[in-house]
Amino acid sequence: MPYKTKFTPKNSTKYIGNINNIVCRSLWERKFCKFLDENVNILRWSFETLRIPYVHPVDNQVHIYLPDFVVEKKNRDGIVETLVVEIKPLKQTKQPKNGKRKSKKSLINENITYAINTNKWKAAKEFCEKHSWKFVILTEKELFDGNT
Repeated sequence: MPYKTKFTPKNSTKYIGNINNIVCRSLWERKFCKFLDENVNILRWSFETLRIPYVHPVDNQVHIYLPDFVVEKKNRDGIVETLVVEIKPLKQTKQPKNGKRKSKKSLINENITYAINTNKWKAAKEFCEKHSWKFVILTEKELFDGNT
């Protein structure tokens, strides 16, 4: 069963939305919530509040992508910028490779997941460009190397 836990911000005035609706699906999301809540350079943030349409690669229909976070932050130069942030395992950000021990079904599922993610992220990048925002994907590499 996947990991799920509610997060309650200590600095609720920074949170945009209903603080009762923050349900993290991973420890990584929870860690990032805590970072956003406690970091003085984070002015406002929300969790799964932005809705971005994208074309699903399997059924060719329009679906809705809910990026994990929208963050308004003050950068090192004091300039306020808005980020749309997705938390994903590094493995899901790269084209899957055929491994010797990987089943055909597993490879197909990994490729479908990658194609879906790619379409979501393309739509998010286009959305962000139109609003002068930045789209960022954070993996375990960024979350656990001490820079967050």
